[in-house]
Amino acid sequence: MTLPDELTPRAVHDAAWERSLDRVDSVVTCMDTVVELADVVAVIGRFPALAGASLSVRQGEIVLLRGSNGAGKTSLLRVCAGLLPVVRGHAVVCGYDVTTDRTAVRQRVGLLGHNNGLYADLTVAENVRFWGATVGASAVETAAAMGHLGLDGRLAEVCVASLSAGQKRRTALACMLARRARVWLLDEPHAGLDAAARDELDATLRRAVDAGATVVLASHELDRAGSLASRIVDVVAGTVRNATTGATPGPTPANTTGPTTGATTGATPGTTPAITTGPTGEQQS
Repeated sequence: MTLPDELTPRAVHDAAWERSLDRVDSVVTCMDTVVELADVVAVIGRFPALAGASLSVRQGEIVLLRGSNGAGKTSLLRVCAGLLPVVRGHAVVCGYDVTTDRTAVRQRVGLLGHNNGLYADLTVAENVRFWGATVGASAVETAAAMGHLGLDGRLAEVCVASLSAGQKRRTALACMLARRARVWLLDEPHAGLDAAARDELDATLRRAVDAGATVVLASHELDRAGSLASRIVDVVAGTVRNATTGATPGPTPANTTGPTTGATTGATPGTTPAITTGPTGEQQS
């Protein structure tokens, strides 16, 4: 890739961004299906958060999980990230079994959950550099990630504890960019962002997909997320419906009485890590 003649700060950011996408593309194999869940059952305590969920996601898709609170959307994302054990059924992500190869799965996915998963005592830049270092990202690449989320300049040196809710969300997304995850698992990614930041997030997701990444997101903001998604599937009572590629989704089904009644899927024991990486897949909140 040729750098622009005039290296303005924005031009440097854009050039580094393109290089980072090239690297994502270079590690994506020719596999067509990157997420394959078959009759998956996952239990939180004694409660079946997923009750026979099946879903297939192909490389380059942006799949929206649609469903009411407690339907199992967050649990499904956590299974794909290797954070919620599968007690029955089969789950493969990026070619690795999430039961026997959880470390390999966590190294290839990024999960942004309800918690931003940032180190509150570190600055914005220090958080992004830390997670970028896990994949060997250069200083220019991490600066590009911050620039694309509007976190460059003085804001980069602000301690996370002093940020607004929207700024914390953007910092967590910048960490995701710096990690160059192959599969992006996003739980309410637009939450806490203003209109401009939401537009930038959508553009960022499209660029990542163009480079070979795959996105699975859960959202209640159906107008925005639905226009971004290439496919919508319904999650109902711990199962997945309308999961066929190219299926035209109907209206959001009610969460009927069943195995997930009264549950809050996000309320898993302990703190939900926002971005998973490295040998343990855990990140401080």
